[in-house]
Amino acid sequence: MRFSNMGGKEIVNLSDGSRLGIIADSDLLIDEKNGKIIALLVPDEKGLLNFFSSNSLMEIPWDAIKKIGNDMMIIELEDSNKRKHSL
Repeated sequence: MRFSNMGGKEIVNLSDGSRLGIIADSDLLIDEKNGKIIALLVPDEKGLLNFFSSNSLMEIPWDAIKKIGNDMMIIELEDSNKRKHSL
């Protein structure tokens, strides 16, 4: 599957059932030395006000992705709040 085909899929955490965002506005974190994908960077979408006031990203390790279906991506993170970064 191409990364461009993953746009629009919802990201759901298997550990707690939380919805973490949509892949459409995501970026990839790539190791410059070996070209391997390290993580998926997803804008934090916990609320509409966050869209206007925050530039935080959630880092989803590539190995945390368990399944990519037609409508969603299933990941497994124990504590999704620990993986947030600011731009």
